[in-house]
Amino acid sequence: MTSAAVILFGPPGSGKGTQAKLLAGSLGIPHISTGDILREHVAAGDELGRQVQAIMRAGKLAPDELVNQIVEARISRPDCAAGFILDGYPRTLPQALLLEGLLERRGLPEVVVNLAVDYNIIVARISSRRQCPQCGSVYNLISNPPQSADVCDRDGVRLQAREDDSEAVMRKRFEAYERETLPLVEHFRTSARRFHEVNGSQRAPEELVRRICGLIQQE
Repeated sequence: MTSAAVILFGPPGSGKGTQAKLLAGSLGIPHISTGDILREHVAAGDELGRQVQAIMRAGKLAPDELVNQIVEARISRPDCAAGFILDGYPRTLPQALLLEGLLERRGLPEVVVNLAVDYNIIVARISSRRQCPQCGSVYNLISNPPQSADVCDRDGVRLQAREDDSEAVMRKRFEAYERETLPLVEHFRTSARRFHEVNGSQRAPEELVRRICGLIQQE
């Protein structure tokens, strides 16, 4: 694959994080998750973390200015020179426009992948999702369980359910996604150098990543 910024879209809980980690291993470029970065601040209990925790509990999205600063700083690091995978960014049109400007100045074309998943399927998945608080690995107790119940395969730490994974919070996040982020799919459908839409409802993670990786590597 030539150097590119891979942008993953899809509703909250659609599997973007899992796919991004698998793709990063296959393509050899960094996975950048704005959600993971923000949750790291929450775990640290710093000022930014306290602000973000209140936003998450309300089921809202972090403000553009805050997220833009985090992303711009991260993609400026040397390991992103040959490309990277963005998971959870951009979520609004102002974020998308800022990102397009950053990529144009760096000469990195975007490859956009949209995961299409039914909301009801997502809600069913959410009640089974667990995350390792130490390494960030994400599991699903039904479709992608750990080898030992409730314990991370990598470091043996007990898995946790995230506070923002309740059904009530998820429904609010769907509403915010439809209002602020879904229009970006159509924006990138016409503006991106390459745009791919993939049905992510039924395929296993490993099968889905092979499909997405094949699309990304096409020229």
